[in-house]
Amino acid sequence: MNRTNVARIVVLCLIGVGWPLFGQDDWPQWRGPRWDSVSQSEFPPTEFGLHQNMLWRVPLPGPGGASPVVSGNRVFVTSSSEEKLVLIALSTGGDVLWEQELGGHDRHIRMDNANLASPSPITDGQHVWATTGAGVLNCFTVDGALVWRNDLQKSYGDFDIQFGMASTPILDQGRLYLQLLHGNMRDSSPGVAWLICLDAATGNQVWKQHRSSDARAENKHAYTSPTIYRDDSREFLIVLGGDYLTGHALDDGRELWRCGGFNPTDNYNPTLRLVASPTCVPGMIVAPSAKRGPVFCLRPERLEGDVSNNADAFHWKMPRGTPDVASPVIHEGLVYLATESGTLTCLDAATGEAVYQERWYADRHRSTPIISGDRMFLTARDGKVMVIRTGREPIVIFTADLDEETTASPAIAQGRLYVRTFDALYAFGAGSEGPTEPRGVTRR
Repeated sequence: MNRTNVARIVVLCLIGVGWPLFGQDDWPQWRGPRWDSVSQSEFPPTEFGLHQNMLWRVPLPGPGGASPVVSGNRVFVTSSSEEKLVLIALSTGGDVLWEQELGGHDRHIRMDNANLASPSPITDGQHVWATTGAGVLNCFTVDGALVWRNDLQKSYGDFDIQFGMASTPILDQGRLYLQLLHGNMRDSSPGVAWLICLDAATGNQVWKQHRSSDARAENKHAYTSPTIYRDDSREFLIVLGGDYLTGHALDDGRELWRCGGFNPTDNYNPTLRLVASPTCVPGMIVAPSAKRGPVFCLRPERLEGDVSNNADAFHWKMPRGTPDVASPVIHEGLVYLATESGTLTCLDAATGEAVYQERWYADRHRSTPIISGDRMFLTARDGKVMVIRTGREPIVIFTADLDEETTASPAIAQGRLYVRTFDALYAFGAGSEGPTEPRGVTRR
């Protein structure tokens, strides 16, 4: 693909071809309104911290990896809370409005970075949907009234997954799409793999589709989340896990294409479970693997059947250097890959060639970076948030230190930056000289 075509892809991405009708100033689900980690909101402050541009800090009742979501004047976040899993609603002013239990508290709740409060909630401004690694999917009104509840383990079988079902569902045009990829990693039985579409208003099943895979051992388990590819002539659900990337029809879940090669059979890695999710913009799909493995960039118009060995189906392949946990970000002709070790790699989206590779801060990085304008927000496990200039020159503009552990991806909405740590939810915005008094539930 030449650079002119890549530029056209970027333009199509910016105008939002066929994207769901979320408010572009909101952050309604993980990775934002278009699942690409790029904000369309006004810019948040570049400089922020415990004593600068902090609007509020609300303590949370327990740790979790779920990202906050924002619509209108409401903010939602899931959390562990002693032996429970909860959804907390706040006003954008930082007041706790309500808290609801999510169910599944009879199942073991890990209290580390892989606990059951890892899937992020979703909101359309009228309702909020929240699930957890315990597998109970809830729908509430934004005022906290329960609309429906579906215990996925009762509906689709007990989960058998090492670190809990961390996959976040996605909402698109009134439907919720979920993936449940798991199975016994200690025997030769095939993994359990269901793709599910539910009516978001009622919780009723629209379709259920089995997804075949010959993945073995730990690779039956996937911690990725589905996404949707959409341009002016095609759309499909994308699922990464169990050694394959697959595309599925939105109307019934049937498989349209698949791509293997993430875990070659001649040198099979039994622990190459997939965590980072695929990212797409019109004209390209970037699919990561795990543990320093490959990254593939696919051409959506060439995807039909098994494309694993079809060179025409790829823009490029990068043989090594994938992010292990954070999902890729595609922005203005560049692809950004943030590895768990703290290295940020910037690739030319047209060719896959490295533009730069920098490691500014050596710590575990599990959060997916997000972009607003020409600024990227890159979060480390220990609570440092680096603001990096996007583009071909690696420039660190600012570094904030919250001094609290975090694995959640930040959110940007209405000119504010929201950061969730294991201890609290923060809101940063222009016009505040320092911290407000802590508010909210402080149980630990």
